[in-house]
Amino acid sequence: MPEHASNSVASTNTQRLIYMDHAATTALDPRVLEAMMPHLTEEYGNASSIYALGRQALQAISHSREEVAQILNCQPAEIAFVGCGSESDNLAIKGMAFASQKKGNHIITSSIEHHAVLHTCNYLERFGFETTYLPVDEYALIDPDAVGRAITDRTVLVSIMYANNEVGTIEPIAEIGKICRARKIPFHVDAVQAGGALPLDIAELNVDLLTLSSHKFYGPKGMGILYVRQGKRILPQLQGGSQERGRRAGTENVAGIVGTSTALRLAQEELEVVTPRLRRLRDRLIEGILTIPRSRLTGHPTLRLANNASFCFEGVEGESILIHLDMLGLAASTGSACTSGSVDPSHVLEAMGFAPEWSHGSLRLTLGKKNTEEEVERVISILPGVVEKVRTLGL
Repeated sequence: MPEHASNSVASTNTQRLIYMDHAATTALDPRVLEAMMPHLTEEYGNASSIYALGRQALQAISHSREEVAQILNCQPAEIAFVGCGSESDNLAIKGMAFASQKKGNHIITSSIEHHAVLHTCNYLERFGFETTYLPVDEYALIDPDAVGRAITDRTVLVSIMYANNEVGTIEPIAEIGKICRARKIPFHVDAVQAGGALPLDIAELNVDLLTLSSHKFYGPKGMGILYVRQGKRILPQLQGGSQERGRRAGTENVAGIVGTSTALRLAQEELEVVTPRLRRLRDRLIEGILTIPRSRLTGHPTLRLANNASFCFEGVEGESILIHLDMLGLAASTGSACTSGSVDPSHVLEAMGFAPEWSHGSLRLTLGKKNTEEEVERVISILPGVVEKVRTLGL
């Protein structure tokens, strides 16, 4: 290989990755790994065992449960540790629906929910449940009054996300919760994108069930949280043991649980420092990218997650933009990581009323703690050329 070619390859391989897909996943915080390590090595006991090693594991889980409960302003007994955010959504929705069949068979959700919610509702429809999918406005906002109007005497659950994973819009959860509480309807909130980004006080949010996912706030993958208000009965979806107070069978992932509670605590402690900085970087991204011809911001202009900058570009394919950005060392997304590879336009953008020539050209940039001003300026400098090239090539 010629020397100049070798140098070119080396330059490409050593180019520092600019990671702006924190809505998909985050890196494990070193402090979280440090807290987990003892439970991956010498403190490896099964929490169901009665000898000292098992009691150590049970004590670690109990401490983590108390730590999460303190953040959510609830009782430790109301916290269940599960395998991921999707499992938490499934357990909340299926568990509440099947436990409430004698009362009714109607569920209310929105048209912009994560597929962990939408597909779960679709699944329940096979068993005679009916689902109302509420519309949203052009900013992906749900009207709380529409929730109230949709409630019937057969409604057993309302499930609305706290913040949208694609466009970052923050929903009026507290107001929706008040309506549900007044009508005595259980209210579930998918707060996966809100974990470590928004306040999580259960009392202020007026929720009965709430879902979190550890790897969205610098915790380990394969761990989730489900809050269930005391007195709300859910049917477990895994059988085989009495772990998690009978709500989720299976040997507890002690290291994962400790990592989850540690990550959530750190994220909440740093919220007041991290959020303003991310908001400044986000606003600069939005300002710079909207100079690109035929570009639009998606989601609410102000009621949005501090780290979320999402766009549509008319007449291009978002996948083509991602490929070109990847070659330039930028990791981004067209929307939900769970729909990666799909050629269909985003169901969120469709619900917001975007025409196909716009919705196909989506781009989501989600910032994290380690992103810098220099990285933001780098993205602003390279993206116009990428969009122009993709348009010119007709990709």
